[in-house]
Amino acid sequence: MPIKKYLLTGLLVWLPLAITIWVLLWLIGLLDAVFGGVLTGLTALTPDANGPSLELLRHIPGLGVVLVFSVLVLTGALVSNVAGRWWLKQWDRLFTHIPVFKSIYNSVKKVSDTLFSSNGNAFRTALLVQYPRPGSWTIAFQTGTPAGEVAAHLGGDFVSVYVPTTPNPTSGFFLMLPRSEVIELHMSVDEALTYVISMGTVDPSVAAAKPPQ
Repeated sequence: MPIKKYLLTGLLVWLPLAITIWVLLWLIGLLDAVFGGVLTGLTALTPDANGPSLELLRHIPGLGVVLVFSVLVLTGALVSNVAGRWWLKQWDRLFTHIPVFKSIYNSVKKVSDTLFSSNGNAFRTALLVQYPRPGSWTIAFQTGTPAGEVAAHLGGDFVSVYVPTTPNPTSGFFLMLPRSEVIELHMSVDEALTYVISMGTVDPSVAAAKPPQ
């Protein structure tokens, strides 16, 4: 029926925009909620002096996004010099001596330093691996190589990979596979993620394969 065809076509046009707007609104709401929590704490500390003015800020939509962005940029600028790096070391030293808190802080810091380091290799290479059984292939991302006691037990040349689930790539599985059993892809990480999220319905623009050496 033409109506059904038109309905599906219209859905394909508006669905990406609607989901994008929904994600952005969710993110804005999350940051505004964090900002609201900070205002609640400040109001509790100074209920008489700044209470009314702080309550007015709570009702400005999107202000949390602006303030978080400003704080991140300002922090990045401050720690880019020698004095800022010294204060950052004192900050880390303080949090790494707090019981219980230090375990979470150290773990998150190591992961974030690895993922966002400009000279790191985490999530910069898309791979083709056999999972969950031999003969069944899926997209994965190299996160590094095994080290320490794990590498000693494994022996040989292994790579650490993250196999994302679809259509939600934020959950997945961590595997250590022999390098000889993975195939390095020439597509970008963005193209590989698109391929995973779309469940294979969107063909990535794969670069031409290099001739074997």
